[in-house]
Amino acid sequence: MDDDPSTPHLERGLNLVHATSLNVANMLGAGPFITIPVLLAAMGGPQAMLGWFVAMAVVMCDGLIWAELGAALPGSGGTYHYFREIFKRSELGRLLPFLFIWQFLVSGTLEVASGYIGAAKFAFSLAPEFKAAAMSQWGLSERVVEGAPAAVMAAIMCLLLCQRIRSLGWLSTVLVAGVLVAVGTVIVLGLQNFQPSLIFPFPEDAFRVDRNFLLGLGAAMSVAVYDYLGYYNICHLGEEVRTPEKTIPRAVLLSILIVATIYVLMNLSFIGVVPWQEAIAEGTAAHENIAGAFMTRLAGEQAARLFTGLVIWTCLASLFAMTLGYSRIVYAAAKNGDFFAPFAAIHPTGGYPWAALLLISALTALFCFFQLEIVIMGAVTLRILIQFIGQIFALHALRRQGTTPLPFRMWLYPLPSLVALTGWLFLLATSDAKLLIMLAVVYGAGILVYLVRRQFAPPTGDAPS
Repeated sequence: MDDDPSTPHLERGLNLVHATSLNVANMLGAGPFITIPVLLAAMGGPQAMLGWFVAMAVVMCDGLIWAELGAALPGSGGTYHYFREIFKRSELGRLLPFLFIWQFLVSGTLEVASGYIGAAKFAFSLAPEFKAAAMSQWGLSERVVEGAPAAVMAAIMCLLLCQRIRSLGWLSTVLVAGVLVAVGTVIVLGLQNFQPSLIFPFPEDAFRVDRNFLLGLGAAMSVAVYDYLGYYNICHLGEEVRTPEKTIPRAVLLSILIVATIYVLMNLSFIGVVPWQEAIAEGTAAHENIAGAFMTRLAGEQAARLFTGLVIWTCLASLFAMTLGYSRIVYAAAKNGDFFAPFAAIHPTGGYPWAALLLISALTALFCFFQLEIVIMGAVTLRILIQFIGQIFALHALRRQGTTPLPFRMWLYPLPSLVALTGWLFLLATSDAKLLIMLAVVYGAGILVYLVRRQFAPPTGDAPS
């Protein structure tokens, strides 16, 4: 950060409440409201909840990795920043940051786009006749009809984020309050009206371990990991966090514990009121809007409409936190010379990276026109290799170097990192072939572009010439 107050720079304005709120808002969001039918369908019944618990163990172990790296290397960009600092005296110090940014421009904006698509779906559930009219009278596809309002919401969010970080920190807290009202309503009403008969008995051979079971478990874990994504969001804003060596680890671990508890209770609440058979059947109200179906059964259609509005609020709160954090990744890369320099521009009075924010928002708007399932799975699969697995090896490299103080150290080292590595490898091994092809194309193209760029771009001071 520049010490000259007259130079535009990022401001350390986020405390523990702000940091945890940003993580929780990112993690909750649209996730459980749009993915529960997908999760249940992955294993054909409520046994898919097993994916939640396995994913929770992987995420908690991975959270310890983020906590240690975030406390030791608090800077803008998260994984990008860690790669650059840890491997700065080797060729990996140029290759890994570049590959991360390359895949992130796809995986990160896919994740954000999924929330806007979900919000658009919920909005159309309030006025299904308008969607039908647009498709029949104007000859538009469902993807275009849902994608257009989703893209408009992305543009509005971009404008909303054009503020100083202190204002955004308190705004995130207000947004999270609305999120907690939504999930709290589901949990309280769900537990009060819970019907075990809707869950039990499980389908025949639900827990017979074979190839189909493992593939289903992997798919369910992918959906669960997608819903957990965001526990590391504050690491992208490390340059704007007060006392980051303490705040970042606490925010990461607190947000995982809070959201894991909420998610399990929400899932049980939904499938204890709405039969899971309806949720996985395409074309049913429960499949399109399980939150609306839940409230319709308990309080009628008018209450369901009001609650759907609250769910849309929840989606937007998550997207607020994601877009805020992800814009800082692009900013940090551009600032350090690993991405195009214009995207390092900071607003002269607002102190926010406006060019990076605009790029993330534009790519998000583009992906709003893609199929939701592809967007969700792609957002998880593309980042496993370089972000999650690569970061595990980066942490071990940092410890071996022994030159960087570690204010926070993971408990039971190295066991949590090995558990996380096993979980990520299992997800890759059970991924759909189309997603693996997508991964190969993105990374193959990234390596090719890197090699071409390497021939023309001047070496940085930290990388080998």
